Amino acid sequence: MSHHSTPSVPSVTLISDTPLDATALYFVSYDGLVNNNSFQKNGILTHRGHQYAAWYTADRSATVARRALPDGPWQRVALPHRLRYDDSHNVICLGVSPDDGRLHLLMDAHSDAFFSVTSEPGLTDAPQTRAWTAARFGDVQRTLGGATLTDQFTYPQFLIAPDCALQLLYRSGVSGDGQAALAEYADGRWTDLGAISASTGTYTTAHGTSTARSMYVHGCDYGPDGTLHVFFTWREQHAAVMRAPGGIANHDLCYVTSPDHGRTWKDTEHTVAATGTGDLVSVADTGTIVVPLAPDHALMNQESQAVDSQGRPHALWSYVPPRLAPYVTDYAADRAAHARVFHTHRATDGRWHTTELPEPPRSTQRTRLVFDRHDHAYAVLPKGTIVAASAASAWRDWRVVYDGTDLRAFGEVVVDELRLKEGEDGKEGKEGKEGTVLSVLYQQTSSGTTPSPIRVADFALPDG
Repeated sequence: MSHHSTPSVPSVTLISDTPLDATALYFVSYDGLVNNNSFQKNGILTHRGHQYAAWYTADRSATVARRALPDGPWQRVALPHRLRYDDSHNVICLGVSPDDGRLHLLMDAHSDAFFSVTSEPGLTDAPQTRAWTAARFGDVQRTLGGATLTDQFTYPQFLIAPDCALQLLYRSGVSGDGQAALAEYADGRWTDLGAISASTGTYTTAHGTSTARSMYVHGCDYGPDGTLHVFFTWREQHAAVMRAPGGIANHDLCYVTSPDHGRTWKDTEHTVAATGTGDLVSVADTGTIVVPLAPDHALMNQESQAVDSQGRPHALWSYVPPRLAPYVTDYAADRAAHARVFHTHRATDGRWHTTELPEPPRSTQRTRLVFDRHDHAYAVLPKGTIVAASAASAWRDWRVVYDGTDLRAFGEVVVDELRLKEGEDGKEGKEGKEGTVLSVLYQQTSSGTTPSPIRVADFALPDG
């Protein structure tokens, strides 16, 4: 089989499962863990043949580790910051700025001021020549390189733009009354690009009206042509829009793209939805809606998205289908019992297609989406179950390829998106070209506040 041929069946093979910390911080908050949240995007990442991961240890210390790929020993460094609250929103997010080789960390914020740490220049460029010590990192800051951004900060997600600028997508404001916003790091300094979404406007259902909301993004990813893709849902501030109390006021799967690195935004019909000069993406921009869904179905916010090698955008999203419950009365219980995961993508002809995955999440938690070099899709469900679909079937043949039972994972996991890209590009690891590997950062189930192991499971994906 040639390197460029496409296997008819996607697959995963567990090749290693290594411990980062036998006693990582553990508490359940908002049904999740602070060390493993889908909206982190980069709790683990790869750059130039080295992998980096971050978490909070049992004494609440922010900790960052690295290893040489494919299987070098993990080296740990505790940073001079301890998690303030038992709040699973207060994750650690990692980013690398390719133009100067700095490692950036944002952490410990939920609608308040954040904490940041930035390494010395070049630390990730030649890691084998730099000892892994706390001295490589600067002091803990309450700004982002001098940029204050907001004192109501949540959900950091770093991404690298095609021009190698490091960007940061985040929320300014609070749940139900917030804005998605962008900042950019280039030439050694951060610039706040401002909000991309509006919190104002009127949204009305048969049950009531809301006049404030927040955009919750599924992610932010550049396609091969430099287009920036963002799927999102809206969360209304006012529960009056729901049929019954006990649900959550998330509605609609929506989508926008930016042709200019986040300065202007277009809707599904390529109509300008935001110019960045006061004209923001709003609930009134109905052209952004891909699949309409009322706020009565326990729609999860910030699930997952990815862009395949042909530039086609894909999203995973989950809710309770009306066939299983006409409307939700208990968000957590109804999601655990009845939620289903759906895969929505835009084909090359511009049409949208949605397929229900056959495996229920059996959880309140989110699912992660990645692609291999053949554009096969892999959905990593809560607790580490992996289901996959082939590109040849137009992603309709989803099936379980790894049941995840042996991991004993709590719920949501975090994946190393950049390691997949390095493998696809044929980058060199310690032992030479390693092929395509999916790294999954997960924490094992515990009870109460008893610390538990946090680990990295590596899965080989098809290469030939």
